[in-house]
Amino acid sequence: MELRHLRYFVAVAEELSFTKAARCLRLAQPSLTRQIKNLEEEIGVELFERANNRITLTEPGRRFLFDSKNLLAMAAENVAAVQRMKRNTTAQLRIGYVSNINYGILPKTLTAFRKRSPNVTLNLYDMSCAEQFQALNERRIDLGFVGLCPAHASQNLRFQCISHDAMVVAHPVEHPLSEKPRISLADLSPYFFIGMSASTQPGAKEWLSEVCFKGGFSAKILQEADEEMTAIKFVAAGLGVAVMPAQLTSLPHEGVQFRHLVPPLLRESTIAWRTDNRSTPLQTYIDIVRELVRDNEDK
Repeated sequence: MELRHLRYFVAVAEELSFTKAARCLRLAQPSLTRQIKNLEEEIGVELFERANNRITLTEPGRRFLFDSKNLLAMAAENVAAVQRMKRNTTAQLRIGYVSNINYGILPKTLTAFRKRSPNVTLNLYDMSCAEQFQALNERRIDLGFVGLCPAHASQNLRFQCISHDAMVVAHPVEHPLSEKPRISLADLSPYFFIGMSASTQPGAKEWLSEVCFKGGFSAKILQEADEEMTAIKFVAAGLGVAVMPAQLTSLPHEGVQFRHLVPPLLRESTIAWRTDNRSTPLQTYIDIVRELVRDNEDK
């Protein structure tokens, strides 16, 4: 039984005439009569009483009419609902970022994207790097400003370098490093470090260890922090020194001094997205990012 059979039945039941119903349905009367007969045979119930060239509904027919109208109404509403959804659905782009890191490229890319794709809804989510990786895996965001690319990143992710961030040393104001006019990486070897937890910044601890190893010593990481502000507080409390992006110098840092390293120490910063995400807005945004990165490199 198909919906058209119900429509045919309802038309005949309301007109109580095959001739009038066929005219309304724009069907040949013999075809309509055959369709109703097939319906009755399929459900095993006589829906009409036929006598003296007149038809009337049987008791089961009246019940079937009531239910058929409800079913047809539900089907019509279902179609209308998905049509409304199609009309109202706007393409969207969901981006994760870390609020404490002032990515200069982020506002520029958003402005360019808005001009290029004015009908796409932009949704921004303040997330830690680890939360962004999880959201990417769960398809809750399309792209993340994830910072470091962890050594054991998922093969389902693709990365694009957007900048090489200058790193600074955070140490207590009252500290032996304060007396040095210039600080090198080797100057940090005697001190304990405050590292960033893998639960919020995957790969940060490994990066610090690798950098120190290349500098000729092993990083002694005494304490780990989940957030940059917490790391600054640990430094102020005298628990160790920290190597942090220069953008973080804008955060409150009472009792902490930030110093640039000589020679400069840079850390790669990346965006990430799923390789199987074929979203057109996503690809448009990635293209914009790549264009701006190339422009910055050419300057």
